[in-house]
Amino acid sequence: MRVGGRRIPVIACAVALATAGIAAASPPAGREPVLKQVDLPHSYYWRELYLPQLTTGPSSASFLPDGNTLVYSMAGSLWRQRIGDDEAVELTHATGAYDYQPDVARDGRSVVFTRYDGKALELWTLDLASGRARALTHGGAVNVEPRLSPDGRRIAWVSTEGTGRFNLFVADVGDDGLHDGRLLLGEHRTAQDRYYYAPFDHAINPSWSPDGRTLLYVGNPDVAWGTGDLWAVPVESPAQRRKVLSEETNWNARPELAPDGKRVLFSSYHGRQTHQLWLTTLQGAAPLPLTFGDSERRNARWSPDGKRIAYIGNAGADGNTQLMVLDVLGGATRVLQAKHLRTLTPTGRITLDIRDGQGRQVPARVSVQGSDGRAHAPRAAWTHADDGFDRAKQPTEAHYFHCASPCTLDVPAGPTDVLVQHGFAHDLWRQRATVVAGRDTALQATLVAQPLPADFGRFISADLHVHMNYGGHYRNTPANLARQAQAEDLDVVESLIVNKEERVPDVAYFGTPGVDDPGLPRIVHAQEFHTSFWGHLGLLNLRDHLVTPDFSAYRHTAMASPWPHNGTIADLAHAQGGVVGYVHPFDTVPDPAKDPVLTHELPADIAHGKVDYMEVVGFSDHKSTATVWYRLLNLGFHLPAGAGSDTMANYASLRGPVGMNRVFLDSTRDDAAMLAALKGGHGFVSNGPLLGLLVDGHKPGETIAARSGLSYRIALRSPVPVDHLELVRNGEVVKRFDLTGDRMHFDAEGALADAQGGWLLLRAWNDGADPLLLDLYPYATTNPVWLTGPTPDARGDAGYFVAWLGRVIEAANARDDYNSASEKEATLAYLREAQAKFQAMAGDR
Repeated sequence: MRVGGRRIPVIACAVALATAGIAAASPPAGREPVLKQVDLPHSYYWRELYLPQLTTGPSSASFLPDGNTLVYSMAGSLWRQRIGDDEAVELTHATGAYDYQPDVARDGRSVVFTRYDGKALELWTLDLASGRARALTHGGAVNVEPRLSPDGRRIAWVSTEGTGRFNLFVADVGDDGLHDGRLLLGEHRTAQDRYYYAPFDHAINPSWSPDGRTLLYVGNPDVAWGTGDLWAVPVESPAQRRKVLSEETNWNARPELAPDGKRVLFSSYHGRQTHQLWLTTLQGAAPLPLTFGDSERRNARWSPDGKRIAYIGNAGADGNTQLMVLDVLGGATRVLQAKHLRTLTPTGRITLDIRDGQGRQVPARVSVQGSDGRAHAPRAAWTHADDGFDRAKQPTEAHYFHCASPCTLDVPAGPTDVLVQHGFAHDLWRQRATVVAGRDTALQATLVAQPLPADFGRFISADLHVHMNYGGHYRNTPANLARQAQAEDLDVVESLIVNKEERVPDVAYFGTPGVDDPGLPRIVHAQEFHTSFWGHLGLLNLRDHLVTPDFSAYRHTAMASPWPHNGTIADLAHAQGGVVGYVHPFDTVPDPAKDPVLTHELPADIAHGKVDYMEVVGFSDHKSTATVWYRLLNLGFHLPAGAGSDTMANYASLRGPVGMNRVFLDSTRDDAAMLAALKGGHGFVSNGPLLGLLVDGHKPGETIAARSGLSYRIALRSPVPVDHLELVRNGEVVKRFDLTGDRMHFDAEGALADAQGGWLLLRAWNDGADPLLLDLYPYATTNPVWLTGPTPDARGDAGYFVAWLGRVIEAANARDDYNSASEKEATLAYLREAQAKFQAMAGDR
């Protein structure tokens, strides 16, 4: 998780590329964010926490007038099911599109809903008698949360139309569609600085009062953290809106008045770690809980008679979404389980058996696209989706699930595409199968291993940055996280406990045993330290306690002070045996001369010897991060490369799976050995390509004497084609290798002509994205082999960090929210001392 600028999925600026020794190029045509029309500072939280996502389980529901039947969304279609029955009847099934968020008209004749087609989310209506569906909006915006007024004559919904932000709209409903659509509240820009939210206020989660005169919603006027408070607004007099309840919400409150008009139902974590259901009143009475527990309860709806509440939970053993029905009086709760599906299209069954080259069954990541142009998965599997895609190559983002071989799923009859992936050291397996209605189709996928030659090292792979739970649709556990990692051929997962605003999901897991079964990947609970100012830290191997507070510099809170800065946190972590790294550092190369604000503390902490590793491959731009890394290496700082995906492993839709960015360490998976290899730089980092480097027989992380004729040997193995493979010394390319054929396998050896000292590494990279690799572009780099001997002049690199820290000192000095003068003095002294070290390297003193 990052606080700061938007992640830019393009290659960094030409200056950065030239400094890194990578030729300047146009931004890659290809990969763009999903729903790129949404203009918010961050492109990820709102997607998972607010917008509907494809899940195999239910995602939202609405009662029919009888109070005993529900219409709900599941697996991209709308379904109807009676409480107590075990059969669900499919109501919609659009080719290449997914349907969500049904709202049944009070007369029971129609349903409004949201349809996603890879380009936009539009409102649609379905006539329940005829089954005919038609679009209500056509503007290409994101339109969600449709709610019909009690008399069916008006509709309220949330749209990004015209602004790119989430605003509340109202329109009249006629037989021929919508009329007089209008922005209800207008726009207001706050004077407060916000980190996760736009400077303009939003309005979300609308619902009607029983008399149809008032809308309840969630808004954030002058709220810095969270999605805002509960509000009520008369539709005919929007200027008379009033606040109902002040509370930190996070996209999912969805307040709704009971049919009697007296009680307001909403979802909230209210000082806890998971969403539960709560009741308040229109007068803002102190909320009281209806539900309790450690699982999520969201998207709740009253029955027409107010006796029942339907909601989406994830309390089941598999952590998948479930449609629950709660009796308001008594609390009896049942799962509305669809054991049988009556589909609109004929289906057949696929059984997928995945084996390695020795014939052993192995788990893997699988993508299945049916003849309907939609993604499919086993009903108990968690469906996940990528955060971007190339619209010239795909109609929607890639979806996938993890298969513990064998796995079985039902798909529409017709041609069906199957893709199987198992980590980086196996070839991908792809096949098109013709599925026959009512028949079983057996597929056996054999995954051929393509490991590096053993001379380069005996590697384990680790993802140093995963969040097991982070408020997503699913409920994850260490055992399930281990199964996810096993399907990705990953050895170790560092599960970082961290706050999401006032919550700290998974905090109860700290100090408990992870998973250390020899047959499963090892799961270790560690910490990420959040600050909206200095940059984020990974704190591994904390042996005694979490470092608290878990964040600093949170403006407009009691923890607004920039103290403690990251250097202080690093000291606290090291005192209990911790290993400290900078995570997801840079989306673009910091420019001290041009950046409006520069507060990242990395160079100061490097100068003070506080940093044990940096995520060179992570949730950031790898090439930009490497540019900064090279400057630090040029100055003699032995800063090892780490890697972490920053995957929220219980999300349905975000970037890549667990292990998408990983470090390969020449080590065993024993904790002490692995961390020693990480700190020693013994390995490489990658999001796909495997790299081997030997310099005069020595591996990355080792030091040898520079001499002319120094020999090297390299190897490349990659599951996707690689554009560029290069030896880089002291930031300059000294050898480019000509990749031909499949560009996935390469071996070479040679010698360096001169005896220059410094450092030498091997890197692989692509100009643009590859749809088979769910990241910005393929990228990998070894750690350096260090060369003793004369080195190039690096005073320009030192001067760069002098200027950088000058900007940081300027920003830190301008802060007026330190708790004391001593905090400010200590912070500035620390920064100035670091700057002085770089000044000495630059020859300025």
